[in-house]
Amino acid sequence: MNGEANKKNNLKNAGMANIFFLGMVSFFTDLSSEMVYPLIPLYLTAAFGATPALIGVIEGVAESLASLLKVFSGYVTDRFKKKKATAFAGYFASLFYKAALIVAGSWAGILAARVIDRAGKGIRTAPRDVLVSESADKGAMGKAFGLHKALDMSGAALGILITYFVLHGMGDGFDYKRLFLIALVPALLGLAMFLFIKEKKERPPKEREPFWKNIRKVDGQLKLYLLVVFVFTLGNSSNVFILLKAKEAGFDAVSVILLYFVFNITASVLSVPCGKLSDRVGRKNLLVPGYVTFSLCYLGFAFANGRWQMAAVFIVYGVYTAMISGVERAFVAEAAPPELKGTMLGLQSTVAGIALLPASVIAGLMWTVFGAEAPFVFGAALSLAAAGILILFMKNKKIHA
Repeated sequence: MNGEANKKNNLKNAGMANIFFLGMVSFFTDLSSEMVYPLIPLYLTAAFGATPALIGVIEGVAESLASLLKVFSGYVTDRFKKKKATAFAGYFASLFYKAALIVAGSWAGILAARVIDRAGKGIRTAPRDVLVSESADKGAMGKAFGLHKALDMSGAALGILITYFVLHGMGDGFDYKRLFLIALVPALLGLAMFLFIKEKKERPPKEREPFWKNIRKVDGQLKLYLLVVFVFTLGNSSNVFILLKAKEAGFDAVSVILLYFVFNITASVLSVPCGKLSDRVGRKNLLVPGYVTFSLCYLGFAFANGRWQMAAVFIVYGVYTAMISGVERAFVAEAAPPELKGTMLGLQSTVAGIALLPASVIAGLMWTVFGAEAPFVFGAALSLAAAGILILFMKNKKIHA
């Protein structure tokens, strides 16, 4: 009995170590990326005179084109069982992205760099999530994805904080490209974490049914959730619009970055508790309040006209992120057939990516034509619609250890 108990404890510890190092890959990669991301709309505006509409097109094209890779990456993961190698290739693209930003000489160059970055995310997301789900204890999928998300968001928060102090020290004449160069260092550290990650060895099947035949095995509840993801994402435009709205509310280019730090640190602190809570009460009971919170948050972005109001809305935005991000991945990983886990995790991201191009373009046009409040009111309405679909049609499955 003691031998069996020790074996279970060793497997549990190995699983948690794997999740931790996968989280550290994301920690360093997001540290690197978030040193750069809040600067992109500011850099496009300052260096190339980009308008909100053009920024919306750039972000929408980058996110949507890259997201098409996510379902393909998930299929490759299921087909060839090379989860670690595929994830590594995707994270390597993040390193290449920073180098591309340094040499870009026009908004088209920034677009190309953003596509490289998002393509890397499209390649790595599904195999990484499969590795997390395979390392999780039974009945603790929400906790596992919550831990990964917490490390991911804490890395992002640290990256943003570094950027804030660097830019604050440089004053008005700061050099964007110097910061892009510094961001290469944590990207390299993230790749080094792969040395500690273990992969469950599996032989790829000799024969595999085509995707369109396997998809018939997918549970109706998962298909319903993919519809919800699409509806919700149509109103969830790129975060660059949130940063631009904060600037309009009176924050300068440097203090806007500090607001983004508040958002990330809030999400980081709450991700594990929200993941554990979803393990106890069921995914639906976190997803529905999460979408409602997003709706309230976007209404806040629409009508907040003071600095303290805007800061409070950024905190609420972090709460929403903690309630949704890890929980939805746990739901998809559990609901998908085992032989389609990578494909469905990738498909969920692809569905969101397909909706993100029109979402960002619509947001940019609505901002330009109707004013800065319009895209946020539109997003709030669609989020409530998504919550309504879940309330009416989704079953709530509680997970027990």
